[in-house]
Amino acid sequence: MPSGLKWIVVAGALAWASAGCDRNIAPFVPGEEPRRPDLSRIYPAPEQAPAMARNAGAAGPPSPAAADASVGRPGASVRGNVNLAEAANGRTGTLFIIARRQGAVGGPPLAVLRVPDPRFPLAFEIGPDQVMIPSMRFEGAIALTARLDADGDAMTRDDGDPQTETPQAVVPGSVGVELVLR
Repeated sequence: MPSGLKWIVVAGALAWASAGCDRNIAPFVPGEEPRRPDLSRIYPAPEQAPAMARNAGAAGPPSPAAADASVGRPGASVRGNVNLAEAANGRTGTLFIIARRQGAVGGPPLAVLRVPDPRFPLAFEIGPDQVMIPSMRFEGAIALTARLDADGDAMTRDDGDPQTETPQAVVPGSVGVELVLR
């Protein structure tokens, strides 16, 4: 291939490659500080969460009166105590207090409080600070359970681990909740 033709091919390839580049490369600014990326499109704020996520487990839009009764005080925590039943006395491990939407089957919990080496009776508070997914709000009817996990791994379950027998129905702002591990 003649050298003039090579240069034309190379120049054409470079022009084509640079035209196809869609990266937005800003010029270098000396002293510019790095900033956190805007993740609002990936993780919407709770107010922007889809209605389906806010009303998980609901069978259609609740009536205004039912919504007020089932929400409690949005943003408030649930407080109470966890005790070991006589049969589970002396057991050790990591305590997991788990909040799920009332009626939710499967999926990630709404909130989890992890307490390594608890001393019973144990006062607890679980609320918006323990929410697992930022776009989920700690509101509405909540089912609260607890488990004392011997190996400290929330993903493994042993039938011998003391746990609550049935979920405790609460709403944000509930105080004096009693969970008994059997």
